[in-house]
Amino acid sequence: MLDLAYIRENKDLVREHLKIRAPKLDFDAFLLLDEDRRVGIQSLDALRAEKNRANDLISQLLKDKKDPKETIASMKVISQKIDELEIKVGEVDKKVVDLLMIIPNIPHISVKIGADSSENTVVLSWGEPKNFEFKPKEHSELGQELGLFDAARASKISGSGFVVFTGAGARLQRSLLNFMLDYHTSQHGYKECWPPALVNRATMTGTGQLPKFEEDMYKLKEDELYLIPTAEVPVTNLHRDETLKEEELPLKYTAYTPCFRREAGSYGKDTKGLVRVHQFDKVELVKFSKPENSYEEHEKMLKDAERILQLLNLPYRVLQLCSGDMGFSAAKCYDIEVWASGLGRWLEVSSVSNFESFQARRANIRFKRKETGKSELVHTLNGSGLALPRVMVAILENYQNADGSVSIPEVLRPYMGGLQILKK
Repeated sequence: MLDLAYIRENKDLVREHLKIRAPKLDFDAFLLLDEDRRVGIQSLDALRAEKNRANDLISQLLKDKKDPKETIASMKVISQKIDELEIKVGEVDKKVVDLLMIIPNIPHISVKIGADSSENTVVLSWGEPKNFEFKPKEHSELGQELGLFDAARASKISGSGFVVFTGAGARLQRSLLNFMLDYHTSQHGYKECWPPALVNRATMTGTGQLPKFEEDMYKLKEDELYLIPTAEVPVTNLHRDETLKEEELPLKYTAYTPCFRREAGSYGKDTKGLVRVHQFDKVELVKFSKPENSYEEHEKMLKDAERILQLLNLPYRVLQLCSGDMGFSAAKCYDIEVWASGLGRWLEVSSVSNFESFQARRANIRFKRKETGKSELVHTLNGSGLALPRVMVAILENYQNADGSVSIPEVLRPYMGGLQILKK
């Protein structure tokens, strides 16, 4: 959430960014509401001051043994006006807060102003896509032939958009999770946690998923709980309504969770295989940083996520997203895309974002400066380290062999009990 004072002081800047980031939002109507709210608060303050003066006058009249009836009558009129205005100001204040909750973050100065993904910038490429001497198969065909996953039975038990990993496929999935968690904790210094997959509304609101993206969430209506779309949600909210110590920062967490997304509006896209599913596994990276260090920590987090693909020896590229393609809460974001040889295209496996104080303001996460004793909002960051379905796609398609088998990346073999190849 943006600071209301910041919006007032930077109206033109915010208006320009909203033309791309939230074109349907009536920003001028929001400003008028905010002005009405401020005028209402000023009127309330004036009436309350008038009531206090009337109270003082009544006390003095009683002390002087004079009749206070006329003053009491006028004070009742003032009290009634206060009651009516408090209701009106409360209604306007709620409208202001509701709109404030759906205003996206303002891009960092280094972010390119652009309308959509066509204006993203490739900032780094690593590895070379393999040249096959045969036509590479898509992962959906390989997975079925090798018995690694079963989409038909998943559809029977859950519906379309789900998958059951079986046999070596299930073990490969588990191996990837363990490898990523082990590496991020032992080599990158993240603290592992295992949060709940069901969270309350306040938690979803704290990281910016609600109220804007409610239609994309799976919700348990009876309990007012939501299935998480990413571990970012519960892990960031670990410190909601807390004040951290300056010397604790940066705090670094990693977590595995299942993730659930309805993908509203995306039906019919990538329905075959693992590219777009409603439930998937992901290892997440989350940081809490001092404001002056957050962009340095952002670059480090990007490198941490990249390292997993390097160790898996999978070709990838890094894109810096333009303002129109970034997520709602992000001030700056990189996407990491891995090459899938069978599909012949790049697939996003991680978004690494700096939210600055946007989430911290919503979730009330602060830290206390040791030197001054003053508390400030932290900066929050997160990135996938990595999302498994498309990593699995890339492994199957890039490590496939002419006979239909798939070699296992060397770094995963110890987790696979020494197994080196998947075959019929």
